[in-house]
Amino acid sequence: MRAQAFAHLHLHSEYSLVDSTIRIPELVKRCVQQGQPAVAITDQNNLFALVKFYKAAEGAGIKPIAGADLLLADGDEAPTRLTVLCRDRDGYLSLSRLLTRAWMEGHRNDGVVVRPQWLQDENTGLFVLAGRNSEAGRLAAAGKHELAEQWLAQLQQATGERLFLELTRTAREGEDGFNAFALHAASRRGMPVIATNDARFLDQDGFEAHE
Repeated sequence: MRAQAFAHLHLHSEYSLVDSTIRIPELVKRCVQQGQPAVAITDQNNLFALVKFYKAAEGAGIKPIAGADLLLADGDEAPTRLTVLCRDRDGYLSLSRLLTRAWMEGHRNDGVVVRPQWLQDENTGLFVLAGRNSEAGRLAAAGKHELAEQWLAQLQQATGERLFLELTRTAREGEDGFNAFALHAASRRGMPVIATNDARFLDQDGFEAHE
């Protein structure tokens, strides 16, 4: 039996500026070498890589998946993060409108944010991945599991079957605790889980350069 192929669904490129060392041509080449059928780029609050990414991926026979990491905040508090992936053209349009609104109306001293209500209202065609840096992850890390599940329930009401809990095992702080919470919440609420690597570089040797 052939092993099921893995595809990265949470990955930052050089278009996330100081947050990644991954360049598009090298990324696509690596996906081909590893037999990955698809790859997503989820740069922080932008779609700047999209045209270059699509051309390179499709030219190499790799399915490109458009997405972004959205920083969410209502006021001046530290933002939380959700990863969104475009399921179809409607998803691309939804994400485009969210990012446009963020850059027009969501400016803060530390960058731009999406207001949580905007995502509640504008998520048609988007898959939403809630990981350890989401509001649910923040609440769970503080021991407020009931509030974290309530937050997930509210988002699930808005997105339906397009909400996933994101699990990572990359030795980052807080992963084990969130994964345990996520698996419990997924079982209780019938929510699907998805595994990612939250990638920022292509090789282990790239860690120091990234840092």
